[in-house]
Amino acid sequence: MSSEISTDAKDGHDTGWGAIVSGGRWPRFALVCAGVWLNAAEVMMTATIMPSVAADIHGDAWFGWVVAIYLIGSIVAGATAGRLAQSLGLKRALGVGGAAYAIGCAAAAIAPTIGWFIAGRLLQGIGGGWVVGLSFVAITRLFPQTLWPRVLSSMAFIWGVASLISPLIGGLFAQAGFWRGAFWLFAFQGVSFVAAAFFLVPAPTGPEEAPAGRIPFGSIAILTAAILAIAAAGLSSSVPQSAALAAVGCALLGGFLHLNAKAIAPLIPRQAANPRSGAGAGLAMIFCMTAGTASISVYLPALMQRLYGASPLLAGYLLVTEAMAWSLSAFLVAGRPQAAVFIRIGGVVIAAGMALFALITPHGGLWLIPVATVAEGIGFGVCWSFVISRFVANAPEGEQAIASASAPTVQSIGTAVGSAASGVIAGLIGFGRGITVERATQGGFWLFAAFVPLTMLGAVAAWRLAAPRFEPHHPAPDTIG
Repeated sequence: MSSEISTDAKDGHDTGWGAIVSGGRWPRFALVCAGVWLNAAEVMMTATIMPSVAADIHGDAWFGWVVAIYLIGSIVAGATAGRLAQSLGLKRALGVGGAAYAIGCAAAAIAPTIGWFIAGRLLQGIGGGWVVGLSFVAITRLFPQTLWPRVLSSMAFIWGVASLISPLIGGLFAQAGFWRGAFWLFAFQGVSFVAAAFFLVPAPTGPEEAPAGRIPFGSIAILTAAILAIAAAGLSSSVPQSAALAAVGCALLGGFLHLNAKAIAPLIPRQAANPRSGAGAGLAMIFCMTAGTASISVYLPALMQRLYGASPLLAGYLLVTEAMAWSLSAFLVAGRPQAAVFIRIGGVVIAAGMALFALITPHGGLWLIPVATVAEGIGFGVCWSFVISRFVANAPEGEQAIASASAPTVQSIGTAVGSAASGVIAGLIGFGRGITVERATQGGFWLFAAFVPLTMLGAVAAWRLAAPRFEPHHPAPDTIG
């Protein structure tokens, strides 16, 4: 592993919460928390202020692309984050990611037209993808392996906090008639992140970890085309066209995995396409679970409003209960030794949660929906940090940096695929002609039931990942690195 791993990542047996911030680790812990905050909070803040942006620079027809272009940039950048860390070193790579993010925020803040704004969003997505991917790399390089589950659980808590606070931030700026100020605020945070990375990430103590082979431009191009096709599928108003684009995008993703497995310099672990491996099982679970649950965030608020008359604010905060349950349950199980048990429990609960959504949403009443959202959040919370820790630990020597960065990338790819697929299902149901009570009742079942088989595949992958042969080996404290 890279020589950038600090000595304090080698010297402690303590695996409690205090170990995360002891021995001089707390500034680096704050840094990785900030990296996750920048990506999570800005996305949700932008969703809140988009009506104000559209009214000011005439972007009503571009709502979908504002989200899609950020996602495209984030996924492609996330896929290259591990290689960027290998090429530049973690300290410089974090600086590059933070600078791109800050410049993108500033570009959006001064945008005179929607085209300029979308270009800024693309740069924000690239910077945000690098920042969050490199933050995961930093976790595995700056903390001992025994602390990874606790640090990763803390990232879930930061995501939950962002879910609560960032819409408020956006709402305050929108209400003040100064939506541009919100982007200036995040541009300032991006610059602060660059400065913090410069001072807090240790300089290499030996030769840099040189990546093998040339930059795989072919793989990057295929991945970019795949995400563009999938994003376009989710935005198309024609069901046949959406289905065709989604199929093309998924086929291109398969081609990307095939090329990546043979590449001298892979963008994600070569074993990603092999579910029999630890890395492959972990990434398969992450993809299946994020794709299989994407319809919750895309369509549940609209269904609650149409079926039960919930206000947008109430619907939004009922949805946030999932993030809160995720954060709390992750804290409760972090650091416990029964990782395999929690991985399997989480996989089963997530799959059962989607079935619960299908049964509850159309007929159960508004008061029962939080039962499903909390169950889903608990399922993710009890297993997610253990899943990531285990698949990174099972990555081949020399691929742990790209394995760390691939976790949020595959999560974003899964979200894109699931969102596009739910859009196709919504089109078949007739949502494009308006979400009536009748269509919402039908859609409230199929938008969730259709994804239960995918989450069941994720549960199978979780069961495989929890097998004893994939139990991580914890090096002695003086041999980590």
